Amino acid sequence: MNPAQHGAAVATEAAGFVATVKAADLSTPVPTCPGWTLEDLTRHVGSVHRWFTELLRRRIQQPPTSREVDLHLPEDRDGLPDWLAASAAEAAGMFAATDLDAPMWAWGVDQHARFWVRRMLFETLVHRVDAELALGIAPHVDRALAVDGIDEFLTNLPFASPFAPLTAQLRAADRTIRFSCTDGDGDWLVELRPDGFALIADESGARTADATVRGAAADLLLLLYGRLDRQSDAFRLLGDQDLLTHWFTHSAF
Repeated sequence: MNPAQHGAAVATEAAGFVATVKAADLSTPVPTCPGWTLEDLTRHVGSVHRWFTELLRRRIQQPPTSREVDLHLPEDRDGLPDWLAASAAEAAGMFAATDLDAPMWAWGVDQHARFWVRRMLFETLVHRVDAELALGIAPHVDRALAVDGIDEFLTNLPFASPFAPLTAQLRAADRTIRFSCTDGDGDWLVELRPDGFALIADESGARTADATVRGAAADLLLLLYGRLDRQSDAFRLLGDQDLLTHWFTHSAF
């Protein structure tokens, strides 16, 4: 997927989120985000949109020293869905006004403005799923989006320790984990080393992994984000189960 597609998908996912929570009781707990209600979840997603939009507006070239931004929060929580819609609209306007290939600081691999659009997309998508699950709605994730999301997650996870500190413990003596789609193309090999971990190239898929997780792309994406249990029938787990336990214990995003 390209940056323009990412931007369009942000709008679609945000609209889906708004439609989900618009008529819902915002005091509903969100089991996949322990301690949060739909009110908290909606406020979080809208705040992310506003913050990332501000980063793009400023074209930051180094890590920001403050996260202060005027969120324009509504006075009443019932106004949160419309506020989120407005936040997404503001983000869309910034995407259109920004050269998304321009160099820009980012916490992940891709040091360009487009990083923030892609990151906003999957932040919104996963939390849209959270809202649906909280309301007993079976979520649907487009397969192409899921494949792109798996790649984005695994590419950037090695750089997430500032806000996901357990990832710093993803170390092993040169062990590998493969995540493989059962519903089409999509295969990723992660290597854990004594000094860290990273997604590594294995275009032929010939390298034997120490552990493998197989499932549909959408399920794999939600598994990586901790929204599904790897012991469910949606997955086939092969190889070193202790290695998989180590991964899932320390890869929370």
